[in-house]
Amino acid sequence: MKTTCAALTLLAVLVYCGACGPTIYTSPEFEQYRATHKTVAILPFEVIIDPNKLPKDYTLEMKKDAEKAEAYNFQQELYFRFLKRQEKGEYTIEFQDVDKTKALLNKAAITHEILSQYTKEELGNILGADALISGTIHRSKPMSTGTAVALGILFGVWGSTNEVNVSLNIHDGASGDLLWKYDHKASGSVGSSSEGLAESLMKNISKKFPYKKPKA
Repeated sequence: MKTTCAALTLLAVLVYCGACGPTIYTSPEFEQYRATHKTVAILPFEVIIDPNKLPKDYTLEMKKDAEKAEAYNFQQELYFRFLKRQEKGEYTIEFQDVDKTKALLNKAAITHEILSQYTKEELGNILGADALISGTIHRSKPMSTGTAVALGILFGVWGSTNEVNVSLNIHDGASGDLLWKYDHKASGSVGSSSEGLAESLMKNISKKFPYKKPKA
C-alpha cells in the first residue's frame, strides 16, 4: 500500500510539473548590468540528441555531426530573429554579427568541441561582448530539414514524441555571472528544424526578454 501511495504521489508531481509554464530566472542585479550592456553575442548552442531513440542505421558519428550542425544552424536562426526585432527598435542592446562571432572564435582556435572548456568571462573577453547568449538543446530525435519537415507538418509524421527542450542563458561578458535563464519546450513538427525551434522560442520569450525596451 505504501509503495502504491508513493508511486501515485510521484505521478501526481510529474503531472503537475508537466503542466507548469516556462521556468525563468532573473538575477537581482540584472538591471545594473543592463545599464552598461551595449553588445550581446550569441554562441553556438550545445545540442544533445537522445542516443536511445536514434533511427535505424543512424550511427553515433552521424549523431555527433548532426549535433554540431544544429548548434551553428540554431545560432544563425536565433540571431536572424533577434536582428529583425532589434531593427524595429524593440531592444536596448545590439547583437554581434554571428559571422564576426564565428571568426573571432576561429581566430582563437576555439572549436565547437572545446567551447564548453572556456568560461563565459573568457569568451566575453575574446568576443568583445558585454553579454553572451548561450544554451542547450535536448531533443528526442535528430533534426530534419527540407522535405522531411514538410511531410511532418502536413501528415504529422513527427508526432508529439519529437520533444525538444531548450535552455537559453544570458551571462555577463566581463564577470561571467548568470543574469537570466529561460527554459522552453517544443514538440511535434515545430521542433523538427532549427528554423521552427527558433521561431517557437522567440514567440515565447518576446514579451519576457530582459533587454526589451519598456513601453512608453
